[in-house]
Amino acid sequence: MKKTILLLMAALIGGTLSLSAQARRALKINEVMVENTTNFVDDFGQRHGWIELFNSAHAPLEISSVYLTDDPANPTKYPVPLGDVNTKVPKRQHILFWADGNPSHGTFHLNFTLKAGQDNWIGLYEADGQTLIDSITVPAALTANQTFARRADGEGTGVEAWEIRNDEGDKYVTPSSNNIIRDTNNKVDMFRVNDEHGFAMAVMAMAIVFSALLVLALCFLGISKLGARRMRESKAKAHGIDTDVEAAPEHDSGEEIAAIGMALYQHLNAHDQESTILTINKVKRAYSPWSSKIYGLRELPRR
Repeated sequence: MKKTILLLMAALIGGTLSLSAQARRALKINEVMVENTTNFVDDFGQRHGWIELFNSAHAPLEISSVYLTDDPANPTKYPVPLGDVNTKVPKRQHILFWADGNPSHGTFHLNFTLKAGQDNWIGLYEADGQTLIDSITVPAALTANQTFARRADGEGTGVEAWEIRNDEGDKYVTPSSNNIIRDTNNKVDMFRVNDEHGFAMAVMAMAIVFSALLVLALCFLGISKLGARRMRESKAKAHGIDTDVEAAPEHDSGEEIAAIGMALYQHLNAHDQESTILTINKVKRAYSPWSSKIYGLRELPRR
């Protein structure tokens, strides 16, 4: 039982490491500057050569524990430290390492420098220190503030996929940015040429809006009719009426209306209309001593 658990754990760990290694194959050396005199500055305000890596995967990539080196005989020259949250590279994004020989300055400061005027080999190794992920030889012809970069981010193999860039024409130096900078849009340029004042664009936009509103109105109309039909059918079914039989006309004939009117008239006029006014008058009697009880006999006469 214990052996089975150990084997399963070993297989799980091995599979995880294998997947992690395959994921890190998406990490590419993307652009290199050997001599920096007027270009990008580091977090200490200093200029040094730099190496840009690119995550060509469509998922974040943790690059801690990989190795960067300028010596094929020493593949583990600079191990990317563990524990830095900034070593997790987002999908299709870049990360920059400074070749300044000052690793004490931080995670992204290498312990070696690049040499101007000579070929510089740069290698990127897996965590085992033996598996080469990517490598490139930067030519000695590279002058100050020029870079050796891929024509497109993370694409191509071999030297033919690379070119020298010097900020002339469309060959920009792009630290921590895309190697291809799209500063134009073909569709926008086409409209600018063919519709200088924007009338066609306005008409097209209005047509799209009104077409969408018309479709929406038709949808609501159809839904309301369907709902009314379903309601009539449910009411007829509740009253036991066969919905397949032709429905009776919705209006009454003139004779029926007259009969109903006469019945209502007789009902409302069955009694006389009585006055709703009540008058109360005080009764007054004229005083007469003959009618006064004080003059009457109160005792029987004595005999």
